[in-house]
Amino acid sequence: MTPERPAVLFVCSKNGGKSQLAAALMRDLAGNTVTVCSAGTKPADSLNGQAVESLTELGIDTAGEYPKPVTEEVLDAVDTVIVLGTEAKLDPPAGKRFEIWETDEPSTRGIEGMERMRLVRDDIKTRVQTLRNQLLNH
Repeated sequence: MTPERPAVLFVCSKNGGKSQLAAALMRDLAGNTVTVCSAGTKPADSLNGQAVESLTELGIDTAGEYPKPVTEEVLDAVDTVIVLGTEAKLDPPAGKRFEIWETDEPSTRGIEGMERMRLVRDDIKTRVQTLRNQLLNH
């Protein structure tokens, strides 16, 4: 019998930017070794165009992705919940690994546009690499 794959849920407020970045980066890094979900506490209507573009620059496709709400079903299906940023408010689910990542926010330093999004993406990528290694015990 094979052990269950670790399952992680990335959450941000709109599920259009940071949580989608984290999910796409984890899928790219971990392949099928980690089950990846993303959701938002107040889902937007669409993905952040700059977030999508920043992933496309790395050769990562987000086709088929869309903002989704946090549901009991998705919380039940994962063993790790990561909240990105301080905007999304989520109570730690019982029995789950729960972390809040206070991600880099370049706009506080006057950095906007794609330059901002690349810095956000790269900060999240570093954190995702560490999490992947922890989940897979590398």
